[in-house]
Amino acid sequence: MRIVNAPIRLPNILSIIAALVAVVLWAVAPLLVDAARSIPPFQLTTIALISGALAVLPMSFRGREARKSVKVSWQWKLVIFGLVPLLVLGAVGAYLAGLGMAPTAEASLITYTWPVMFILISQWAFHRRIALPVIAGALIAFSGAALLLGPEALNNGFSGNLTGYGLALLAGGCWALYSWICQATPVAIAPVMPGLFLLAGAGAAAADTVSGSAHVLPSGTALAAGVALGLGPYGLAMVAWDLALRKGPTALVGSLAYAVPVLAALFLVLAGIAAPDWRLPLAAMLVVLGSLVAASRRRA
Repeated sequence: MRIVNAPIRLPNILSIIAALVAVVLWAVAPLLVDAARSIPPFQLTTIALISGALAVLPMSFRGREARKSVKVSWQWKLVIFGLVPLLVLGAVGAYLAGLGMAPTAEASLITYTWPVMFILISQWAFHRRIALPVIAGALIAFSGAALLLGPEALNNGFSGNLTGYGLALLAGGCWALYSWICQATPVAIAPVMPGLFLLAGAGAAAADTVSGSAHVLPSGTALAAGVALGLGPYGLAMVAWDLALRKGPTALVGSLAYAVPVLAALFLVLAGIAAPDWRLPLAAMLVVLGSLVAASRRRA
């Protein structure tokens, strides 16, 4: 059926609006993390994931009957209910810990290289090779991160920020692998996402207990930021993005995600958290360009 010349329908408009809402919420995540900086990382991870589970609860009511008729092997059940919560815990926990150990803008941008990592994983998993455009896109995207980190490494050896940058990269890797599993599973993960988030939150609470971090009551501002982090970027954004992907034009919706690092950098500068620096917008644009170049191979 030809739809090239069809008028834009209301569902498409609503899906694009939903995608934009998700993109903006993801872009404000570094601001919320900075506001909740006084909360220990594992405790903040627990707050965010439990809040996120409540926000994505509507997903669990969709397609119940259809899910009952789908047979899933025990191997995939182990992946979905075992590995996926660990990846969510790793993605959120490493991201929050990384932003606590390194400058917010730089660490966030490193995490936002995850779409390129996802394409690399997807290419290798499905084709057992990585196409040249994907490699070129990855090099462009990671050169954006290098642009920010290079001067610091040359001047003072990261000044103790290297661990934070490593955790930010680990968070990106977890999101990339999580995204690939969502793509590869025989059933949709979105309907069971509340349970997966609760499992990840329980893991974060256990890790917080084992780590022996001090349990202090966070300030009202920090607690509100932590809850908002879960309800927004890890909650409402997930619901909005799921709606956008199901109802809207996939290519357009997917391309909107590449605006996240640029908007995040802009918000951090406007909020006074990151100093205005020509390297920050250029690095963000390189990450976006690298993602687009890598994704062009998938659309070809």
